[in-house]
Amino acid sequence: MRLSRLIPAVMAVSALAACATHAPAPAAGMAAAQDEPVATAGLDWFMNRDGREVSLAYGVANSDEVKLHLLCQAGSGALEITAASEKPAREIHLESGGDTERYAATSEPAVVHEGELLTARARTKDPVFLRFRRLGWIAAWADDARELYVAHPTAKAGIEQFFTVCG
Repeated sequence: MRLSRLIPAVMAVSALAACATHAPAPAAGMAAAQDEPVATAGLDWFMNRDGREVSLAYGVANSDEVKLHLLCQAGSGALEITAASEKPAREIHLESGGDTERYAATSEPAVVHEGELLTARARTKDPVFLRFRRLGWIAAWADDARELYVAHPTAKAGIEQFFTVCG
C-alpha cells in the first residue's frame, strides 16, 4: 500500500479515537449509579465490649475471618488497628470518603490464616476515622488495590457506639 493512501486512513482513525469518550468504570464495591459504596453480603462490622476494652471488627460474624480490627480502651481516644495482609508491609493505608491516612505498622505472620497481620496505632479523632464514623465505610489500600469495608444499615449504630465509648 502506498504511503499517500495510508496517511488519510491513519488520520481518520486518529480523529475518531479523539472524539470517542468512555465513562470510567465504577470502582469495585461502588454502585454504578451513585458514589455510595455497597455492603458485601456475609461481611459486616461487629462491635464487642469486654469491660473497658472495646473492639470493632469487619469480617464474618462469629469467625476468625477478620479483615480490619479496631481496638480501644474506653475513653482513651487511642486505637490499635490490626489489618489482614497477603504479605508483610510497613504501613496500613486507610481511606474514607476522600480522607486518607497512612499508619506505620509492624508485620507478623498470621496464626489463623495465610498471610500477615499488620498492627498500627491511631487516634479516634484522625480525619479518616471521623469520616468513617459518619459514612459507615472505610477502605484499606494495598499495592494500589482498594478493598472497601462497608457497614450494612443495622451495623451503623455499633460503629457510632464504638467511637462514642472510645472517646
